Parts: sequence; structure tokens; C-alpha cells
Amino acid sequence: MSKPSGPQTVASAAAPTADCQRCLKPLPLCICDAITPIENRISLLILQHPQEQDRALGTARVTALQLKNTVLKIGLSWPSLSRALGRPVADPSRWAVLYLGSARLSDLGTNSDIVAINRKGEMEDNQRGILKAVEGVVVLDGTWSQAKALWWRNAWLLKCQRVILGPARPSRYGKLRREPRAEGLSTIEAAGMLLSALEKRPEISDTLDATFERMLAKYQEARTSLPELAPKARPKRDYRRRKRR
Repeated sequence: MSKPSGPQTVASAAAPTADCQRCLKPLPLCICDAITPIENRISLLILQHPQEQDRALGTARVTALQLKNTVLKIGLSWPSLSRALGRPVADPSRWAVLYLGSARLSDLGTNSDIVAINRKGEMEDNQRGILKAVEGVVVLDGTWSQAKALWWRNAWLLKCQRVILGPARPSRYGKLRREPRAEGLSTIEAAGMLLSALEKRPEISDTLDATFERMLAKYQEARTSLPELAPKARPKRDYRRRKRR
């Protein structure tokens, strides 16, 4: 006769944590009740790599919830800016893209927070006129390598004006999510900095930064009770030479 199953004979699996249907984060990390959407004049297009799986610490969807005039698309490539955006765009050159190349604002001898550069990584002439004419901004969301893949798979990005940022402080991620560059920012920080500079509205950056800080505080609080939210450690590679037989 088979022994009846019960809590002493069969280990019960922990129930999965439910997700918020709006931000898609685990409920303990949801801050939707604290998000008040902002009217942004300059459009924002976030292109997210489909393999960006960091639901706990990712900020793309939270950014889209915070800024009304925003489109978030998940994928690898689109035939044009219009197709990615879902509406016609008369002049893609009046859109800017946050550039991922080697150009750094600290090397350009300027105190500006945002600079328009050409394909050689040099500062464009007439900075004020170029930035004033920007109608929309494209931000690539994912790890550094994923963002570069999005750049190379979407040739129409070459028609957009390249811009780079020079943040005064490192990302609020800190040690939770290391960036390959000191000036690397989360999507929500970059979007806030870009739109604040272009629209001359510092309150945009202030609001998005506050939202990000609330999200990180929720994460730190939840980590104590939900260990599965802890960042996954990358396996260490063994660089020792193998002994020859």
C-alpha cells in the first residue's frame, strides 16, 4: 500500500511570486501606485533587446509608464523609424539617438550635459540649433552587447542625430548592476537626463530619478525575503592552463 503524500513526505514547492500586470515586475517590487505620468513634449522611443530579462532591476517599462509620450518596442530590428514608432516620421534626422560609440563628453572640452556629435565623434557646429530642433529621442535598452546589437541591426539609426551624455554622478544602480563605463546610466536615468536637457525642464529628471530610487529601495527591501531576486553571479572562467598529458 502506497504511503499517503503530505507535508512530511513530499516537499511543497514555493509558490511563484505573482507579477504586476502593468509594470510586469514581481508584486513586491511594484511601484505603480507611486507613478504619476508626465507630459513630455519630445517623443521617446525605447528599443529593448528581447533577451533583456532583468525584470527585477530593468527600468524600460517603468520609464514608459512615467512618460506619456513614449513608445516601448521589444525586438531586434525594424525597417525604419516610422515602423518602430508606429507612425509616420517626416524627417528622421530631427530625431536623436543616444550613441554607444567611443566618444566621451569628458574628452570634448565642454561643460554641457548633452552634446550632439558627428560620425567621427566630434562635436557638431551649432549645438544650440541642433538640439533645439530635436523632435524625438531613441534609447537602446539592454546590456552593453545587446544595445550594440540593436545599433548594428537597425541601419536607419544612422539617419538620426547622435548625442552623448556627461552625467555628473554614476548610475544609482551602484553595485547592483555594473556598467562597463563610468558614465553608463540606466534607461530611466538616461531618458530623464536627455529630456530634461532638451526640454529645459529639470523636473523631468528629478521625477524619474525619484521613481528609480523608489524602485531600488523596494528591491533592497524585497531581497531579504525573496532571495531569488538577487543578481545572478556569473560563473568564473578557469584561465589556468590545462596540464598536458
